[in-house]
Amino acid sequence: MKQLTFTTTIRAPREVVWNTMLDSQSYREWTRPFMEGSYYEGSWDEGATIRFLSPDGQDGMVSTIERNVPNEFISIKHLGVVANGKDDTESPAAAGWAPAYENYRFETVGGGTQLTVTQDILEDYAAMMEDKWPKALEALKALCER
Repeated sequence: MKQLTFTTTIRAPREVVWNTMLDSQSYREWTRPFMEGSYYEGSWDEGATIRFLSPDGQDGMVSTIERNVPNEFISIKHLGVVANGKDDTESPAAAGWAPAYENYRFETVGGGTQLTVTQDILEDYAAMMEDKWPKALEALKALCER
């Protein structure tokens, strides 16, 4: 497992970045570089289950919110996959990479917010994420700075 880190500075207050990043509708917009039409079901509340899904809702990841400090930090603990609409946390495919963490840190800097994303990822997917995350963060930045 490898940990990737991505940082961007957005000319908007932490609250705006937080809300834009986690809002159901704007989430669909800024995550397009990963998969057009993807979305989530569930809650960002600490301890809640959240599912990140493909456009047809049949595939994706099942996770929990490990930590939520509003406007400061959120930690997602990925537990397994969604395959054919069903959560799978026990198969060899799921166990091969879960648990994995994806963390978002929001810090006030100058006239805006520094957002730092850290993600645990299997080596086979690292290059793809190194390509996709900067594009997604640019999209998020554009939404927040409108």
